[in-house]
Amino acid sequence: MKKKIRIFFLAASFTCAVLLAYLFLWGKLFPFSPVAIGFAKHDLSHMLVYVEDGAEFNDFARLDDLVPGVENFHELRFTHKPKLYIFRDRASYAHRSVSKARFCAFPNGNIVISPWAVQEAKEGKISLEIYLKHELSHSLLFQNSGIWTAYKYPDWLLEGIAVYGANQMGTSWYPSKKETYALMKRGNFMPPKYYKTKKEDRVRLDVPYRMGFIYSEFGCIVDDLIESFGRDKFLRYIKRLCLISDSEGVFNDIFGMSLDTFIDHFKVSSSSIRNQKDSGVSAAGAAPCSLRSVISPSDLGE
Repeated sequence: MKKKIRIFFLAASFTCAVLLAYLFLWGKLFPFSPVAIGFAKHDLSHMLVYVEDGAEFNDFARLDDLVPGVENFHELRFTHKPKLYIFRDRASYAHRSVSKARFCAFPNGNIVISPWAVQEAKEGKISLEIYLKHELSHSLLFQNSGIWTAYKYPDWLLEGIAVYGANQMGTSWYPSKKETYALMKRGNFMPPKYYKTKKEDRVRLDVPYRMGFIYSEFGCIVDDLIESFGRDKFLRYIKRLCLISDSEGVFNDIFGMSLDTFIDHFKVSSSSIRNQKDSGVSAAGAAPCSLRSVISPSDLGE
């Protein structure tokens, strides 16, 4: 009997090992694999680029030059070169990535690039540089975080930082800052805490591109944080979240108020465009006011 149990566990262990090996080499765990079979490795100054056999891509300097700018914006450095994976076709990408998006940065900092993203960039539909700066922002923050803090990093903030830092608003399917405020003025708003929760789908948005608007909205929130409190405080905030998972406590400690209070003030400031229009000031010519204009210095923690 003991022999049968031993054989069973040995067989089960072998099966699990084979399955894990498959998942890391050819399956959904590929972005976490230490090796990339069937990919040519290009060791650049600031990143490692893996191109699958059969994929047409050789514009490596264009990618490598993006890293210093991303590091300078965040005032952080990559702990090791980020890895980028470029795939041959949709089937390979579908097998090796859990994401269906054009680009995706994983918690270990590795980035996958879909073949249709490369094609859309060639056709001028998207900017490869802007999208990659967006993903490199995620990668940089993930690399500077622990496993738990990376997992707990606020999703809305990750996207807001990436959109703002990459100057993504007003490109491709992302509304510009002016367009985003105009859409918010009409009542469109995604509460940051609802993003990537069950509540997200319950929020109705009358906008041309739902995710594009949501990301631009978060970019506007980041913009208002910087405008209201200054870049130094904002950088302290995003860096501390790499070390501490208590996002509510960190926000309150840095900015002297809760995130909910800030968002309430932000919504008031965005509605000021409507008030200016009603007062005879054109919305097109009015810049959205910052949080500083609707709360007192004591509320700012100054």
